[in-house]
Amino acid sequence: MNARAFLIGGAFVVFVGACVVTLTGDWRGFFSVESARRMAQLARDAMPPAHDGAFLAKVGYASMETVAISLIGTLIAAIGGLALALPGAGRWGHAAKAIARLVMNVLRAIPELVWAGLLVVAAGLGPFTGTLALAVHTAGVLGRLFAESLENISAEPYNALRHHGTGAAAAFWYSTFPQVLPQIISYALYRWENNIRAAAVLGVVGGGGLGQMLHFHLSLFQMQDAATILIAMIVLVGLVDFVSNRLRIAMSA
Repeated sequence: MNARAFLIGGAFVVFVGACVVTLTGDWRGFFSVESARRMAQLARDAMPPAHDGAFLAKVGYASMETVAISLIGTLIAAIGGLALALPGAGRWGHAAKAIARLVMNVLRAIPELVWAGLLVVAAGLGPFTGTLALAVHTAGVLGRLFAESLENISAEPYNALRHHGTGAAAAFWYSTFPQVLPQIISYALYRWENNIRAAAVLGVVGGGGLGQMLHFHLSLFQMQDAATILIAMIVLVGLVDFVSNRLRIAMSA
């Protein structure tokens, strides 16, 4: 091990140690018998989960709303991310690349929950705000991933078409885009998996769906209702993960 690697490793260990030391909290209370007793009581209060027909119908509707929020938000983000990726990959010059990279950094630096808190002022409470929050943040993430994909592909097919007189747009769609399309779809599906989880959390700030229901019933300490909503979230995330994985397998076959 050379001196530089040793210094970097030592600095990393010191940094991690400082992070652990600066964490504040009642660790003794967290692992105490009283804390375990309270958690056990919370679990008992949540049993059995609510299962009456009217409430299950509401949970089913909120589940479909959560899927819609994540799916539409991801679709809008994929379109916006591709629009940012083209200049972000340097295809429109260095100035456009710098501006696009800055925009993507800003969009993805702000979490979905913060975007939802900001957008709720303009769009109000509900699934529309949750969809916009997911779309804005995810556009920055996908834009960066799409831009890197565009930078890493071979430019020879594009240059060959341009050399034979094909226009820039046509050369892109017939040579460049087919090369990056599998990666674009794979990245979009992966972000959809993440967004289904994020959509379930956005209800804390009024983003609609299961998250908003969960926040409402937890606020009223209706633990049996909250338990049913949590089960619905787990099932929904599992289904979306399964569908996404099957689609990726089908594309790679």
